[in-house]
Amino acid sequence: MTDQAPAAQTDSPEIPGKPVSASRTTLSHIMTHSDTNLLGTVHGGVIMKLVDDAAGAVAGRHSGGPAVTASMDEMAFLEPVRVGDLVHVKAQVNWTGRSSMEVGVRVLAERWNESTPATHVGSAYLVFAAVDADGKPRRVPPVVPETERDRRRYQEAQIRRTHRLARRRAILDLREKRAAEGFED
Repeated sequence: MTDQAPAAQTDSPEIPGKPVSASRTTLSHIMTHSDTNLLGTVHGGVIMKLVDDAAGAVAGRHSGGPAVTASMDEMAFLEPVRVGDLVHVKAQVNWTGRSSMEVGVRVLAERWNESTPATHVGSAYLVFAAVDADGKPRRVPPVVPETERDRRRYQEAQIRRTHRLARRRAILDLREKRAAEGFED
């Protein structure tokens, strides 16, 4: 596996790469009663919205323009978040393709009025597609990993991409087979 995105097979000029640190960001938000679910903890959908917001900011920064959420996978909730927690959503571009980017997100929570270390409460991987004014895909700069951790994340993102594509192909193949056998969905 390489640390650089492959060059696009096109006649358009090469886009210079951007380091991971150029678009990395942290979004912080204090959780209130309006964020809670019926159990009295913060609703998972509230956390997911913050994750999507932070990831979208990173994707837009990296691509230099609009980017839309294409998929979210592996959203893991590790610990509950409570009212009064200060939530930090840290996001960075892990991998880039021609017009898509995988953004990794780590969610941390700490009590707003205590000086204890933050707890890792969730993680997610999202894929964003850069789009132009007409909503058509547009090229993104390759991401340039800067640290060993960035290189590991890049390689892991390539594995996740391979699995996403294989899963999509297997599902489409099954649907075609069932349609050929006369089954309707």
